[in-house]
Amino acid sequence: MCTMAAISLYLLACLPASKQVSVNVSWDDFMKEQHISQEVEVAVDGSLTLSMYSCPSEGRQWSEAQISDQTVLQQTDHKLVMPKPETPPVPGTPGQEVWTFKALEKGTSTISMVYTHPWEGGEKEPMLTFALTVVVK
Repeated sequence: MCTMAAISLYLLACLPASKQVSVNVSWDDFMKEQHISQEVEVAVDGSLTLSMYSCPSEGRQWSEAQISDQTVLQQTDHKLVMPKPETPPVPGTPGQEVWTFKALEKGTSTISMVYTHPWEGGEKEPMLTFALTVVVK
């Protein structure tokens, strides 16, 4: 049984990293834990899409993505995606902030962000924090 487990772990470690990786973080995820850290693997020349809860009408937003090693990972896009009702959304309607990153070369880089008030002084006490360690293989 131990031999089978060891072989399974070895085979999983040998699998190539995915070319397109998506990470979704919902409000429910943050209700369980206000400070989330995750790790993902992406192949060289692959892309990473990160979607996170956002509700700009509450006066909060995600900070700029801080990338620890920009030789490994580069941000290529960032946008706010709101639901498309037939009428304008009611204040407080949540949406998603979506970032896209490109894996440039093998290595490890961490993406860090805080969800806070964007005005001076508001950033002192982040409501939520998120860190994603990206291992590029």
